[in-house]
Amino acid sequence: VQLQASGGGAVQAGDSLRLSCSSSERTFSRVVAAWFRRAPGKEREFVGGIACNRDFTEYADSVKGRFTVTKDNADNKVYLQMDALKPEDTAIYYCAVTRDCWYSGTLDRASNYDSWGQGTLVTVSS
Repeated sequence: VQLQASGGGAVQAGDSLRLSCSSSERTFSRVVAAWFRRAPGKEREFVGGIACNRDFTEYADSVKGRFTVTKDNADNKVYLQMDALKPEDTAIYYCAVTRDCWYSGTLDRASNYDSWGQGTLVTVSS
C-alpha cells in the first residue's frame, strides 16, 4: 500500500506546519493511522495516532498540546497539525496505517502498522 506524506519544510521555532498523508489504496475511515518520526541520530518514535473512531487519539508526551492528528474522511487524508514547533521536532515524519480498525494495545506500537509512507522532512531552526 502506498502512502504519500507531504507538507514538510523548513520553519522557525514557534511556527506551525500541517503534514498530510494520502492513499489511493486505503480508506482512512477504516484504518488506524499514526505519525512517527526519526530525528537525526535517533530511533524512530511515535508522535500521534488516531483510531477508526476519530474521537480516540494518542500522543507522545513530547508533543501533547502542540500536535493534533485528524482524519478527513471526505478527502481520505490524515493530517498532523504541528504548532509551537521546537528545534527538537526536527525529523523525518512518516505516516503509517493498519490493515483495518483492529490494533493491539496502544496506538504507539509500530508493529500495529503494516503500511508506511516515504516520509517528509521537517526542519525547525531556533
